Order: sequence, then C-alpha cells, then structure tokens
Amino acid sequence: MTALTIAALKRQAGEVPLQAAVMAQLQSRGARTTKTGKPYLELAFADATGHFSLKVWSDSPVYAEADAMTALSVTRIEAKWVQGGFGLEAKEVSFHVPDASALDAFFAGDPVLLEKQQQDHGEIVRLCGTIADPRLSALCRTFLEQHGERFRRTAAAKRNHHARRGGLVEHVARMMQSADALCAVYPALHRDLLIAGVLFHDCGKLWENSYPEHGFAQSVTLHGELMGHIPLGIELVNRLWRDLMAGEEAADWRDLQPPSEEVRLHLLHLIGSHHGEHQFGSPVLPRTREAFALHFIDNLDAKLEMIDEAIARAHEIAPGVLERVHPLPTNLVRSLPPFIPQEPNGEAK
Repeated sequence: MTALTIAALKRQAGEVPLQAAVMAQLQSRGARTTKTGKPYLELAFADATGHFSLKVWSDSPVYAEADAMTALSVTRIEAKWVQGGFGLEAKEVSFHVPDASALDAFFAGDPVLLEKQQQDHGEIVRLCGTIADPRLSALCRTFLEQHGERFRRTAAAKRNHHARRGGLVEHVARMMQSADALCAVYPALHRDLLIAGVLFHDCGKLWENSYPEHGFAQSVTLHGELMGHIPLGIELVNRLWRDLMAGEEAADWRDLQPPSEEVRLHLLHLIGSHHGEHQFGSPVLPRTREAFALHFIDNLDAKLEMIDEAIARAHEIAPGVLERVHPLPTNLVRSLPPFIPQEPNGEAK
C-alpha cells in the first residue's frame, strides 16, 4: 500500500471509508478525557503538506503503542479514513515503523510542493529586486540573506491556512503578486513600501511558526509564546534597520526623501496593523492606504487558501453545496465554472 501525503489523504477521504496509509511525524501527544470520563489520546501528526489530529481511545488495541510514541517519531499509519465534521477520522488503525529508505523519502518532502515553494521564493526575490528605494531594497535583501533559510521552512499559521513547512513563502509570494497588481490599479499606493510590508508583515513567525532543519513538527519557542509574531516582527525590522543605518551605505541616504525615519515608521505601522482589528491582535489599527491594502491582501489570500482546502475535503450536502468547514462561517457553494465560447456547430472554440 503506497503511503499518501496528508494533503492527498484529506482530498481523497470522504464519506465512504478509504483504506490508505500515511507517513507522518508526531508533533504532540495529549491525554484527554471525555465528559463521561472515558480516557483517550489525541495525537497531532504532520508531514510536508499539512497536519491532522488522531484520537486513540483507551479500549483501542493500539492505545499502548500510541501512548509509547516518542516526540518527533515518524510512523506509518494504516487505517480506514473518512472525513468527519472535525476533519479526518480513522478506524481499524495500525502503526508501523518505517525503514531507512522510507524515512529518507519522508524527510525529503513532497517534490511537487517543494518545486512550487522554490518558484514562490524566486518570485519573492524578483519582486523585492524591483524596489526602487535603496533603504527598503537593502532591508529586504539583508533579511533574505540572513534569515532566508529559516524563512523557507516557516509556516504562515499554526492552523487554518498555509499551515505547513514553507507555507509562509507561498503566502508571501501570492500577497506580493497581488500587491504588485493592485499598485498598477491604484497608483497612489506607495509600491516600494507595500512590497516590503508584505515581506515583513509575518516575519515574526520565523520564531512563532518555524520548523527545525529536519522534520515537520512546528517548533515551540519562548519568543513565540511570550511575544507573538507582531512584536517579534517589529523588533526584527528595527534591528535590521539600525544595522543598515550604521553601515557605510547609509551615508548616501541622509538627504533622501521621504526621510529614513518616516520610512521606518511607516513600515513598522504595516507590521503592527496588518491584522486590521485590536481583537485579532493588532496593537494599532490601519491608518494609511498601504496599511489598509496590506490587511485586505493578507485576509484575501488566507481566506482563498482556506476555501480551496475546504472545497478539497468537504462533503456535498446538496448539489453544488458543501458542508461548513471550520473556521469558515458558512456552507460553501461551488464556484460557477468558466464560460467556454462555442462555434455555431456547438463545438468549443
């Protein structure tokens, strides 16, 4: 039985049980109890393409195996899978220890996803290279040089959207392309500032949602837990900015307009306001056109990713209508297919 990726398993599992195997790394294991007092284990697994949780009940024949699993261990899980109201559900589960060749293939990651993320990273580098302001250009270049490796293995979120190794690169690339397109429509937008703001808006997640060099379990750090990605992002940009201003090339920037201090403040405002509302973690609300644009670009990309993920795994409850998938607020309806022009004889052009 060929092992599927987690993303493929979510796409293929439906109401009818799917007999399949998946290779996954244990992220965490927690002992839980139902309201009626029945104990169970909740195991969180991940691979290069996504993550899922698996409940193992105390009367399950594999409970002892699950309880003995060590952190970050890789397991081949064979089961009958269905999509339930809260995600993947498994029956008749069995755990198997993979051999060395299977482990090598697992840690190499999904080749299709890796190729996509490499293309996305190239697009980020390309668009950052079009920034005309030498201060913002140098800031972006320095970030990619100093933190590029960690950036490429960071997720955009712990769950909901782009919650996978390298997901932040995918998220930033789509946002940057959207920002570039919007600036052509709305020329009053400060393009250099907006492109840089996209790159840095989630840079604090390098310490909140990052992964180790090898493996697919998100790291938990004191910085991420105690600060969160917005304060961390502001701190990182301030440090990079101070280092640049102390360098030799900064002497050529003294008379540039707008002044360097204003550029720094406007960039920090984009990071601090990109969640859009205090209740969602922003310490300040958007106050510039670039801040509003960044917030909506960020929200749009996250929502469309969530919708695509939901459509791939949601049950159809009526023709064209899909059941609600948390955290989306409603049932989804399949989009209208594209119009295909036809010749008078009825054939597609």
